Formats: sequence, C-alpha cells, structure tokens
Amino acid sequence: MVGDKLTLSQLQHKANDLRQDVIRMLEAAGSGHTAGALGMADILAALYFNILNIDPKNPDWSERDIFFLSNGHTVPIQYAAMAEAGFFDKSELMTLRKLGSRLQGHPERTMLPGLETTSGPLGSGLSQAAGAAYAFQYLDNQKHRFVYTIMGDGELDEGNVWEAAMFAGKYKLSQLIAFVDRNNIQIDGNTEDVMPLENLRGKWESFGWYVMDIDGNNIESIIDAVNTAKAITNRPCMIIAHTVPGKGVDFIEYDYKWHGVPPNADQAKSAIEKLQANDDQITSGEF
Repeated sequence: MVGDKLTLSQLQHKANDLRQDVIRMLEAAGSGHTAGALGMADILAALYFNILNIDPKNPDWSERDIFFLSNGHTVPIQYAAMAEAGFFDKSELMTLRKLGSRLQGHPERTMLPGLETTSGPLGSGLSQAAGAAYAFQYLDNQKHRFVYTIMGDGELDEGNVWEAAMFAGKYKLSQLIAFVDRNNIQIDGNTEDVMPLENLRGKWESFGWYVMDIDGNNIESIIDAVNTAKAITNRPCMIIAHTVPGKGVDFIEYDYKWHGVPPNADQAKSAIEKLQANDDQITSGEF
C-alpha cells in the first residue's frame, strides 16, 4: 500500500476494528453473511494495510496490484477495509444492502472506486484473476504487478474453479496468488459433510500450484506466506488459510448456521463487547 506500513500489533488492532464494523453493518442491514466476514478479517487487514500495492487516492493507478473477492457474500469485510483505507467515507458503511446504496450485498465493480470485479455467482473469481495475471505476464509485460484472489472453501464445489486451476498451472502464472478461506463451513453445513475437499493441498499441487497451509487468523503468517509466494517465479501460488468462522465472537465461532445470518440488536451489542475485550488482549508487536 502506498504510504507507511503498519506494525504487527497495529494490524491486529485494525483487524479487530474491521470485525466491529462488520457487526455494526450487518445489524443495521438486517441481512448478510457474518461468519465468513469475521473469519477473514485478518487476511483483509494484511492485504489492505501491508500487502497490496494500491493507492486509495488514485484507485485506478496503472501500477496497482489487483484484488478479486470471489466469495462475494463476504464483502462486508472488504467494504470495512476499503473504508478504513480511505477509498470512501466510513459513514457510508451503514448503508450496506440499502436500496440505492453503493454497498450492495455482493460487490458491484462500477459502484465503488477500488472494486475490481462484480462477484455474486461463486466460482468465478479465480478465472478472472487468472485472466488478469496472464495479461500481466504475457501481454502487457507488467511483471511487477500481482493479482490476488480469495475464495471460500465451499466455493470449491464449483467446477469452473478447477478449470481456472488448470489454466493457471499450464501457463505458470507466477503473478497469481490465491487464498482459500478454509473455515470448513458452507451454507448447508460442514464442508466435509456437504462435499469433502480433502486432500485439498494435494489437489492444488496436482494442478501445478505451489501450496502453503497457514493459520489464516495469524497476520504474520499471512504476510510471510505472501512474501514466499512472490518469490516463486515458475508457478501460481495457493495459500490455504485455515480460519475460524465468526472469529472473535464465541457464540458465532464454528457454527455454520451463521454463514448467512446477521446479528440482531442484542447479539450485535454482545459481539461488539466481546471484540472490544479482545482488543485489550493484543500486545505490542513488530515484524
């Protein structure tokens, strides 16, 4: 990101602040997806405040990295990160899912500066990211720009994900860095009950990807994995980020029923209190 990068403890506080914004947004909207958005806060904080080469004051900057959110229903956490980064005023967060709002339940590319794609149908993000990475690597000679995408693990049930995986492997798209939010839940239950995914690492490796398994709620591990991925020059990289759905709010954590349910007023109040208490537990830390 253009400007000074945050320290580790600052990033941890930022992720916790983003989680609180998500709770407030979803409670105000009365609809939306809670568990995945909370679980992905550490990844989005790392991306927007450390990893991505972007400029919120110049969102169409020709040298920017590209980020595609494939599991678009988790977009409240992206909106929260974008507002915190300065793409738009934070007061607009409370318009989530309102009629006429720029902040719809799935991102719409033309609605907000800094959104690179419209996502709704699951499974499309990796294809879009692979296309952009191919253009950078083979058509535009922009070897310094990276393309990032996040997919949900339930999203891997979609066949077009694996078509994109083959394409990226064939063309050795080394500027493509993908995350799977491996939280083990989807709308109908646990992923391994609905459609088993394991051996997930082996699947991606068989398509020619360099694969890392990390703690997706550990910001230092996220940044380290991306730095490793950027040093891999002969294949695309997959970061399987094991996250806790509903991270930071104990009555939401691990419960698939919170996949697409917002908190009511009492639940939101309790969740904010728990997150504020978590914030007090963060200790100072540097990289």
